[in-house]
Amino acid sequence: MAEAAKRVGDSLSNKKDKKIVEKLADTVPPMDEEEYQLRKRLPRKLPKRKNDIYVNMQSNFKGQLERAQRMLDAGSNEVFIHGLGHAINRAINIALQLKTRGLGTIEVSTNTSTVELIDDLYPEKGDVSEEVQSRNNSAVHIRVFRLSS
Repeated sequence: MAEAAKRVGDSLSNKKDKKIVEKLADTVPPMDEEEYQLRKRLPRKLPKRKNDIYVNMQSNFKGQLERAQRMLDAGSNEVFIHGLGHAINRAINIALQLKTRGLGTIEVSTNTSTVELIDDLYPEKGDVSEEVQSRNNSAVHIRVFRLSS
């Protein structure tokens, strides 16, 4: 397993990511890359409301920020920003940008959670059975709201 972590770690550019992969090598059950193909399922989402924003790393940061700002400007008293995994920093940054733009009229309330994610392991060869792997990931849920006057 340490060899698999080293192979994955070699392709990562960030030293912090390499350390995380090495730590995970001891906690994640061994998976032979020649026997299985890993497919990550989408995370379970909270119910989608009009004032929910799910932040991810693929979307443009400025676009996500402007969308949240438009919701607040359109008369919504609160916006909920959700981030999972690597997107936690981006979600926090969006909430803080909104608070700064609000000039004291906007406040934030933050909750954290752990989300269970499911991965499917599909066999490359026919003699091995399909498997399912479970792992945990951190999530943040930020309520950005206007202070009542």
